[in-house]
Amino acid sequence: MPAVSQDPYLAFFQYLQVEKNVSKHTMAAYRRQLLVWKDFLRANIEVDVLNANDRHIRAYLTHLHEKGLARTSIARELSVLRSFYRFLKRESLVEENPVAFTRFPTQPQRLPRFLYSNELEKLLSVCEGDNPLKQRDLALIELLYATGIRASECCGLQVSDVDFNTEMVHVIGKNRKERYIPIGAYAIDALLRYSEDGRRTLTTRSDNHPSALFLNVRGGALTDRGLRYVLNKRVNEASSSLDISPHSLRHTFATHLLNEGADLRAVQELLGHESLTTTQRYTHVTTERLRTIYQGTHPRA
Repeated sequence: MPAVSQDPYLAFFQYLQVEKNVSKHTMAAYRRQLLVWKDFLRANIEVDVLNANDRHIRAYLTHLHEKGLARTSIARELSVLRSFYRFLKRESLVEENPVAFTRFPTQPQRLPRFLYSNELEKLLSVCEGDNPLKQRDLALIELLYATGIRASECCGLQVSDVDFNTEMVHVIGKNRKERYIPIGAYAIDALLRYSEDGRRTLTTRSDNHPSALFLNVRGGALTDRGLRYVLNKRVNEASSSLDISPHSLRHTFATHLLNEGADLRAVQELLGHESLTTTQRYTHVTTERLRTIYQGTHPRA
């Protein structure tokens, strides 16, 4: 447990790393958001972080709103502060959590962006080819769609995580939680071809011989940022009207499964969601689809 004599920020980061076992991406996000809070207190209120109260929190939220931050971004900032001060109260560094009774901004109910089957086929078609990068990109997109894994989970995959015999992939998700996900035939074929051909070529471009499944053009491990660059490149080649992210393929995976009658709890397990509520937002997409079908086909719609 972090010593109470430590800087409160450092103590919190140690708690996140040791007790919560958060990913490096989550840690970096918490650091960025708490730095904004720290700078705000220093520049605008001149109060120590341990003496901030609910009035200071409300002033901070107003400041973020005036800067033009979206409600989702403000809610994310508030969530970080709530976790931070909950920890400080646990460690008896503050008497009360100043964020405890602050209301979160109302979130707009936006449906997840997903690809229709023809859009997905068009995206996959631009990756067809014999060169190593096209083989990698086809395997990458096929795997993202076949499993619904997150971009960070995909970049963290090692060669040994894919079992071609059982057609399963071992994934380490948020908070280092592990799960096994089946891989479809198309993704297996693309991964086999890439592993036996394109990846071997890419490994010759590096002296380090990385164990990462997906490699960049120089033979090093593909990063989260690199994955997004690859997807954006292929999306632009496929269509000027498509606007998707790696998470859109995750949405597509879940939406297509539910459209075909998959059990909601099974989809929850595959996605690695802690709460069923998180998975349930995909049912809104399928409900909209059913409504469209109904309106277009029922004689008295």
